Amino acid sequence: MMTPASYRQFWAGVGERFPDLSGAASTDLYAANEQRLFTEHFRQLDGLSILKTDLWDEARNTRIMQWARERGARTFGVDISLPTIGMAHQAFAAAGLADGLSAAGGDVRALPFANDSFDAVYSMGTIEHFAETEQAVAEMFRVLKPGGRAIVGVPNRRDPFLRPLLATTMQAIGAYGYGYEKSYSRPALRQMLERAGFEVTAETAILFIPGGLRMLDLACHSWCRPLTWLTSALVQPFVWLDRHVPAVRRHGYLLATVVKKPVIAESTTAATAR
Repeated sequence: MMTPASYRQFWAGVGERFPDLSGAASTDLYAANEQRLFTEHFRQLDGLSILKTDLWDEARNTRIMQWARERGARTFGVDISLPTIGMAHQAFAAAGLADGLSAAGGDVRALPFANDSFDAVYSMGTIEHFAETEQAVAEMFRVLKPGGRAIVGVPNRRDPFLRPLLATTMQAIGAYGYGYEKSYSRPALRQMLERAGFEVTAETAILFIPGGLRMLDLACHSWCRPLTWLTSALVQPFVWLDRHVPAVRRHGYLLATVVKKPVIAESTTAATAR
């Protein structure tokens, strides 16, 4: 495993070298999935304070926090990569939201925020990249307000298209651009969240699409644009399934579990203190 310094250096390099994935057909599907998660599981976005546990999407991918900010949310983020933070700010500014993102350099395993700071927390594809996943979950619990909700997403170990096997193989030969990554079954994710103190309110997933097709679509979008007509055509059946056969969403390659931080009644707290 990487040392803390090498981990920060790795992700700084990822932020600097990766192309912008926004506009690819599979990224549009990803963004639509995330927007649905926010709409269905967070209360009205206007005025809601939301923390995102990395800013990769804001710099290079779906721009989900921009979408939330445009709907009145107060958007916050943390990232271990300073280049990624800079690119996230640039993307907000390019969208006419120069003051729309409050971002801090830091690690989700030691969030630089006070207890009970946020109405909502969104973590998608962050906590599977290091060994101390439970520590990160505990930190999300700590900074979430009582009664607040979080959406926590990790790779689906039971993805029907076997994406974890593809990612593991690519990691083994040094060809996976996101470094170390592990996957979880739905019960394992639920149990981890419950151990931290969360109450699970919903279990779903996003991106019902073969991981290999997503990677091919992004490669063509980034380095061979003339072929995107083909990858876009291959993505469209999965877009149709996502829209018209909701049952398939549960089998997407990123699990998305929705949790709530319990509200402890004042009388119970007082009795415990006595």
